[in-house]
Amino acid sequence: MQELAGKTAFVTGGASGIGLALGRAFAEAGMQVMLADIETEALAAAVKSLHNFGPDVRGVTCDVTDPESVERAAAASHEAFGNVHVVCNNAGVAGGSGIDDILLDDWRWVLDVNLMGVLHGIRTFLPLIRAHGEGGHIVNTASMAGMVSGLGFSPYSASKFAVVTMSEGLALHLKPLGIGVTVLCPGWVRTRINESARNRTERYGAGRAPEPGTWGNEIAAHVAERIQSGLDPSDVAARVLTAIRDDDLYVFTHPEMRVAAEERFGAILAAMDKAGR
Repeated sequence: MQELAGKTAFVTGGASGIGLALGRAFAEAGMQVMLADIETEALAAAVKSLHNFGPDVRGVTCDVTDPESVERAAAASHEAFGNVHVVCNNAGVAGGSGIDDILLDDWRWVLDVNLMGVLHGIRTFLPLIRAHGEGGHIVNTASMAGMVSGLGFSPYSASKFAVVTMSEGLALHLKPLGIGVTVLCPGWVRTRINESARNRTERYGAGRAPEPGTWGNEIAAHVAERIQSGLDPSDVAARVLTAIRDDDLYVFTHPEMRVAAEERFGAILAAMDKAGR
């Protein structure tokens, strides 16, 4: 999609972090923007903060784990702006890692938000984009954790690996229809994802902090430190806009992480070579 002005974008996780930065970038590009988020007060503040960048920015409360909530948000977007052209399935949460205390509720929560939330967005908006026939683009937020396994045994990594392959498969189906797909795989970005338990709903339980001295505790401390010095979300959003216009499937933000990817792919190719002997 070369021309974004006058089109409509829908962004989940839009109240903060990468989602809010995407909303601002879309507004500055002349788009109508619907921010969706489960955090109502932060959402209202986010919408207010963007009014100077574009007059057509609104918000809708949305729980991406609930398909009916996503459908209601889509209806609100259509009522406000008409056809939706760009959908960013961006909402995401972090969860524990390691083998010391495997909590099923942690896995269910992370997978429901990070994986099923993306699926609910695709399932809801894709038929609408196909029906209006004006073209469109779907952006799914994964992570470098969806390319390499540095977090260890982790629901977050599992969800992001799934989002990568979902996006690759979706692109195969949608390319002939003139609908683009981008999977965003950022590295460390200054967001509040390490505080995502603030939005954990009651049905997933309270969760527990990792015990001192465990793998999960070490990873949590490492992640918090790296996030603090991470990339500004606006830089990520700018790369996404370029990817939409250029119809790029992948967006990466940290080229220095290439080494970790090469190590993984190298091990895979070595195993392939071994199988052929």
